Amino acid sequence: MGVIGSILGSGAIGRVGTAVEVVAGARAAREATVAAAIGQLGNEFARAGTSRFDGFVNGLNRLPRPLLALSTIGLFAYAMAEPTGFGTRMQSLALVPEPLWWLLGAIVSFYFGARELHHQRTRSVLGMGGIVTAADPARDDAPAAVATLLSAPVPAAIDPDHNAALEEWRRLRG
Repeated sequence: MGVIGSILGSGAIGRVGTAVEVVAGARAAREATVAAAIGQLGNEFARAGTSRFDGFVNGLNRLPRPLLALSTIGLFAYAMAEPTGFGTRMQSLALVPEPLWWLLGAIVSFYFGARELHHQRTRSVLGMGGIVTAADPARDDAPAAVATLLSAPVPAAIDPDHNAALEEWRRLRG
């Protein structure tokens, strides 16, 4: 530490410590803002889907994947139990025109693709709740710079492509 202090100067270590505190405070504030936004999002959807009809539709939405998987396994069982009937049905499927197979493939692909995209978007928004810390951003002993950073809006919670350093550079440049 003596060598670092002599290279950087006597007050440099204290300034680095203050900078670390500022960054930590800003991160805690950002995490608290994200947690509040996620809590608000959860409250908006907490009351949705309470009727019997909504439960029925949610049940129907969960049926296609298990039905497709079980029916595929059922085809293997059917092929072993009754090979002649299975062969007859497979020959009938061979008569289906190719454009109809393409249409079926597109429908199934869009169904599962849209479903996966929905779950991916939901995971990316709701999965951020785990980063919240127990830090209290409203401390009285926080420096003025930390208080300024804590009160600043957090556009990264809304726009994941937000570049804070670029925005600061543009603001300073005029």
